[in-house]
Amino acid sequence: MKMPGLAAALLAALSVAPVQAQVDDPCGGRSALLALLDRPTVSDSACVVPSGQVVAEAGYQYAALSGAGGHADNLPELELRLGLPRNNELVFMPPNFNRQYGAGGTLSGWSAATLGIKHELGYTARWLGAVEALVTPSSGSAAYGSPRAGMAVNGIVAFSPSSDTGIALQAGMSTQTVPSVSGGARYDSFNPLLTFTWDPHWNLQYYLEVYGQSRTGPGQGSGYNADGGVQYLLSRNWEVDLEEGVRLHGQLGGFSHYTGFGFGLLF
Repeated sequence: MKMPGLAAALLAALSVAPVQAQVDDPCGGRSALLALLDRPTVSDSACVVPSGQVVAEAGYQYAALSGAGGHADNLPELELRLGLPRNNELVFMPPNFNRQYGAGGTLSGWSAATLGIKHELGYTARWLGAVEALVTPSSGSAAYGSPRAGMAVNGIVAFSPSSDTGIALQAGMSTQTVPSVSGGARYDSFNPLLTFTWDPHWNLQYYLEVYGQSRTGPGQGSGYNADGGVQYLLSRNWEVDLEEGVRLHGQLGGFSHYTGFGFGLLF
């Protein structure tokens, strides 16, 4: 699947104002790690990791489940990103361990792995754009994995209204399958995400995000959630974060609310 309209718009907007030496790189400086990190937001950063460097992200999430109730743990939420030449990066997300428990008993297993590549289209003084493709091979356990391959294609646009605020829009299409224990059926979805950030200090960032899917499963309707949190740089290469999320509509993720924390490292 492709998004020619969104990709063409990004290319057109950025091609009229190519990267200039006098324009500061929005993905650089002493706050670079805050701009580079994908976590703890669901949306991905429009920035790519500099060539030859690595960003490692990990965390833990505790969720209160909706419907029949119960709780769930998710860890280590690991993501490894390698910077490649020509404004590209390689992404690898190993399987996460999931455990669901409550009155109905305990269910545990591993999610599917994900591989991807992102390309930064370029930037101006206020705008930054990127496109990415993600592939999920058949992997993971029967309860949480993907019995057949899936993929997603996203376009990401970031805008800076001021020196300490940011707005990012990510939109994409995905095709995936539910776990084998749920039937293994495939469904396609349109996935919009909108993120707002505020950086009151060079090493501190607050964020608020709304995200959703047009379908949350085979034969299901749309679902939307919101989350917010704080990120803090202990050093230029080490970040820690805290997040809180809540269900707004539908059954996206299967939770009523969740809390998480984690960290990011730049090598």
